[in-house]
Amino acid sequence: MEMSSKLLENAVAEISQLPGIGKRTALRLVLHLLRQPEIQTQLLSDALLKMRNDIQYCKSCHNISDTEICTICANPMRDTSLICVVEDIRDVMAIENTGLFKGIYHVLGGKISPIDGVGPSQLNIGSLVEKVKAGGVKELIFALSSTMEGDTTNFYIYRQVKDSGVATSAIARGIAVGDELEFADEVTLGRSIIHRVPFENAIKNM
Repeated sequence: MEMSSKLLENAVAEISQLPGIGKRTALRLVLHLLRQPEIQTQLLSDALLKMRNDIQYCKSCHNISDTEICTICANPMRDTSLICVVEDIRDVMAIENTGLFKGIYHVLGGKISPIDGVGPSQLNIGSLVEKVKAGGVKELIFALSSTMEGDTTNFYIYRQVKDSGVATSAIARGIAVGDELEFADEVTLGRSIIHRVPFENAIKNM
């Protein structure tokens, strides 16, 4: 794509590295910013830099937060004995949007995937197991995507906690096999949480 300005070209190149944004979309966004008052670009730049520099991860569940403990974990109305295990922050947002889950979360930060070089030690599994062993947890809900990697991760965690006396369940398969949680509609996702099944039953269906 030929451009008359190296500055424009550099801006387009940077924005086009974002997921789902090609060169043409990036160009459209850059030209839009050029048409806006300079203060709009400054506000956007400041917001991105502040987010990058100041954002934290909850020490309890590893969700994104502005403080050491996120608002979900700090909410006295949440049931801390019920933990929903998810892959990443987008899944927390998806489940929260249903308004049906009143427990807390544990964000793993990914799934076990040997082909991608991701093992258990690279995920937030150890802190989850420690949380279970410390007591006070009654149930773990596995809410990872219905993929081979998701099922492998669920089973690995299950093996780590199965002798702890904590109940384990998996979201109902209203979510199609292979689907990512974040793309499920809120009604289907909400029903999958409510109608979760014991994990031992889920293993038989793998």
